[in-house]
Amino acid sequence: MLLASKVFSIVVKLLLSSDKDWMRDSNSKIFSVNISLFCFFLTLQKMLLKVMKRITRAVGLCKKLVGHFSHTWKGKMALKKAQKEHKLPEHSLITECPTRWGSRQRMIQRVLEQQPAISDVLSADRKSRHLVPSWQDLDVLESINQALQPLQEFTDALSGESYVSVSYVKSVLHLMNTSILAAKEEESDLTKSIKKKILEYMNTKYDNPATQELLDMTCFMDPRFKAGYISSDKVSDIKARVMTEIEATVPKE
Repeated sequence: MLLASKVFSIVVKLLLSSDKDWMRDSNSKIFSVNISLFCFFLTLQKMLLKVMKRITRAVGLCKKLVGHFSHTWKGKMALKKAQKEHKLPEHSLITECPTRWGSRQRMIQRVLEQQPAISDVLSADRKSRHLVPSWQDLDVLESINQALQPLQEFTDALSGESYVSVSYVKSVLHLMNTSILAAKEEESDLTKSIKKKILEYMNTKYDNPATQELLDMTCFMDPRFKAGYISSDKVSDIKARVMTEIEATVPKE
């Protein structure tokens, strides 16, 4: 157990540091390693912000709605009254942060939640009727929310972990492909398209053989995952590689 503890701590220091690390391959060549779950989330956020840019009308409409009900006391009071009439939660609309895709998803979700109250208030005011979401707008917003809400819930849960590392990446990609972003028959074409684009982007980012080998090694060394997310035909090679790294790293007595 003592040796296993030493080995794991060495691998953590070598492979799981948030800084740029260095690792020797079996031919004593040095190659750069710079992968972490934090980098994974940044990659995911980059793709999701690209997705959001392609649906600017829907996002723009939500921003206008938030602005309308945030800047006037009269608008806030009218919304509260309409919420009570429709027996909706008395929630305020959410302002997005342009650099955080999660805030956009929450903004869209809140607009959909409050849509009956929002439409009632806007329809009663001749100056603001043009802001009433059309059925096409609502269809687009629903599709976006269906695609991104499960991903938002998952990333929120994972970011709350006390210890997260590169060893998570393999399992996260597996869950994204098989569950979180898997297309469902009842979903709209837009929802399926958004999910497909995200998956293609994320899978491509990590399909480099050297990157896959590193992910396999760290996943194998993590007692939570072991070989659970590694292809069966690669397990023996990964075991051999891990032993080689251990022998090269552990000081000889």
